[in-house]
Amino acid sequence: MPTSILLRILIVLCSLTSAAHFLRFGSFWDAVPALFPVLALLRPRLVPRPLLMLAALGGCVLWAYNGYTLALWRISFGLPWLRLVAILGAVSAVHMLTAWLVLKDTGKRVFGSLDKTAWAQTIAFVLVGGVLTAMTMKAPRPFLLGERFWPGSSPVWITLFALYASVVVRALLTEKRARTRSRIWTLFTVVFFGQLLLGLAGWTAFLMTGNLHLPVPALIIAGPLFRGQGLFMPILLGVSLLFVGPAWCSYLCYIGAWDDRMARLAPGKPQALPAWAPRLRLLIAGCTLIVPLVLRMLNVPVLWAAAAGGIFGLCGIAIMLTWSRRTGTMTHCTAWCPIGYINTLLGRLLPWRVRMDPLCTNCGACAPACRYNALTTADILRKRPGPTCTLCGDCVSRCPHGHLHYAFPGLSPLMARHVFITLVVSLHTLFLAVARI
Repeated sequence: MPTSILLRILIVLCSLTSAAHFLRFGSFWDAVPALFPVLALLRPRLVPRPLLMLAALGGCVLWAYNGYTLALWRISFGLPWLRLVAILGAVSAVHMLTAWLVLKDTGKRVFGSLDKTAWAQTIAFVLVGGVLTAMTMKAPRPFLLGERFWPGSSPVWITLFALYASVVVRALLTEKRARTRSRIWTLFTVVFFGQLLLGLAGWTAFLMTGNLHLPVPALIIAGPLFRGQGLFMPILLGVSLLFVGPAWCSYLCYIGAWDDRMARLAPGKPQALPAWAPRLRLLIAGCTLIVPLVLRMLNVPVLWAAAAGGIFGLCGIAIMLTWSRRTGTMTHCTAWCPIGYINTLLGRLLPWRVRMDPLCTNCGACAPACRYNALTTADILRKRPGPTCTLCGDCVSRCPHGHLHYAFPGLSPLMARHVFITLVVSLHTLFLAVARI
């Protein structure tokens, strides 16, 4: 029998035996993820090869542990145990053989090479799965939406989200980056506001806690300053800054995707913002910090303060529908939103960068890809993206000479790109999993 056919048979057998183990103890929701490796036989690129190796090794440990504990139990009662150890030991050995075949040339022929992309997919899967599992165990109430409708189903949803992260990492590293990023960002905002609208319509399961606030980015800072409490969103923003710099504004913001979509409707290449736009941005950011404190000192009613925040948000939407749609530049995000200003300002203190090599030919091929006004003619001549860069990376794949790349101290450009994409997609997926107010 060819080893490639043997490997496929072993993957099916290992998946079925592990699923049967969980079903034996009445855990249907734990049994379903055990069948996911079979997806690799249908779509070899869907499940990365290192992840299949980890799954097979995990099955090996599971069956070895079961054999050990059951043998001890039988010995303590004076029951025969050698046959049990032989059977479960053989099952464990089959899982080990499967992992070995996936590692060797047989696995390469069936599932592709063990390249950096495959490892990045696997790391994203493990990061998302690990964090969601820890959150599920610690949360006082179900926070995954599916578990609220089907109690106990969190293993399935965690696996699906982790698999989604793996697929997105591969798409961003191997396909048309700008299109993929725009689509997953749009998906996030649709899920976020879709669940909010369903929650407001009376389906409270679609709300995280029921403590509503206006989904206006400026209120991430202004709200806690006015209330004197509620630091969850600022902390979340700070965590994203530490891990991926200002990429909140190109992957994680629930409003930014609207501006992105409007800008992409404009004809021609993006136009540069007026010279006074940075001063307007600084003024708005200052007002976002000062006005809430003044309103709090004056004991302004919450309803009035919320109305002011709502009007500010509506003005931002009007800017998207008019200026962004006409110019092709994300004007709301680069000239109106104070969170965008704070992100890019603090991001300059952090190590993540998009670098432009000194050998850049100034051809300008990267400029049409940038919707953040960070690759104007002046920026290209200075050989560095402008201060509004959010590390979206749309420009990186557009450079025909390879002179644009991600940079992080101690990492090669290729490794920096893979690490950044892995981190930002993992955060995007975690935000998507809990995209509720």
